[in-house]
Amino acid sequence: MNPSTSSAFTKPVDRRQFLRYIGIGGATVGGAMVLAACSTDGGTAAVGASATASAQNFGTIGLALSWIKNVEFAGEYFATEKGYYAGAGFDEVTLLAGGGQTGPIESVVGGQALIGLVADCGQAGASVSSGAPIKIIGAHLVKSASCLLSLQEKTPITTLADVKGKKIGLQTDAVPEFQALLELNGMSIDDVDVVTVQYDIAPLVTGACDAFCSFATNEPLIAEEQGYTPVIMYYADYGLPLVGDAFVVTEDTLSTKRDLLKAFLKAEAQGWADAINDPTQSATLAVTKYGADQDLSQDQQVAEIKAQSLLMVDSDVVANGLFTMTDALIAANVKGMVALGYSVTADMFDLSLINEVYSENPDLIVSLPLATAG
Repeated sequence: MNPSTSSAFTKPVDRRQFLRYIGIGGATVGGAMVLAACSTDGGTAAVGASATASAQNFGTIGLALSWIKNVEFAGEYFATEKGYYAGAGFDEVTLLAGGGQTGPIESVVGGQALIGLVADCGQAGASVSSGAPIKIIGAHLVKSASCLLSLQEKTPITTLADVKGKKIGLQTDAVPEFQALLELNGMSIDDVDVVTVQYDIAPLVTGACDAFCSFATNEPLIAEEQGYTPVIMYYADYGLPLVGDAFVVTEDTLSTKRDLLKAFLKAEAQGWADAINDPTQSATLAVTKYGADQDLSQDQQVAEIKAQSLLMVDSDVVANGLFTMTDALIAANVKGMVALGYSVTADMFDLSLINEVYSENPDLIVSLPLATAG
């Protein structure tokens, strides 16, 4: 890492690193070897049957993932398998697994990866607030996975107003986000009975708490497997819509490698359209190939990609394309990050590249299943 930029990292505890340990089909996380840091020159890659050859060659680049190689990155697997990266001009896009000590922002700013996927834009906001020279150029999840989980068979909580006087299970590191959620809606932490919990839904099942701070793609699936009916209240529906798995690059990369980034985003859009429309194959690629060493469950991975797709596709995405963000969504994200205590503006987002990709390739806006995450 460049010593001059190391102070720009504010790395809050990543709840995902704990939550995934208790997920169905649990995985063992190991440190990922850093490979293929920056764009390099190389020979022309073979083009898959579904890809169109590019006139440019961008060599090999590294993409730092926010987590282990599970179905969360199915679009990247499709882009590799179907030759979309190759067709865009890349010899290889090396997928660098997350979950270790070095996060995607550190990898990008330190030069170990050209592009990073950060779990939620709040993490990027923390780093930008501390001076990290990064920009968000799009996001997988346009609706935050952060939610309160309750059980229909116990005390279902369907609106934020329902939390008043209730026992809310919060992990220590989840308190700031929940507190910001309450303050954005004219409430305070004093309006609830905070129950300190860990990362297992047992307190919810036993009744020790009425609702449990969760990720929509994780604990609700666990509750369902245990025979309960999950009730999900999304933070995004109450003014805290922090986008997830956001593409992060340095300001220098954005200004000097625009053609490369546009080619990458085009291949990503192709891969993710396939992944969303084929959840079974998405899970199969994760279970049998890319995450073969993670002891993943096919059924759970199918359920997870279906849950994730609900957060990736809304009416704006159907109209404008995957990874796009409206001005209103950007403003809401900035407001949420300010509520979390970060000094950021809309300038940390630059959607010009992805907008140009769709303007130049309108056929990329394909039919996607639109459902309501709620």
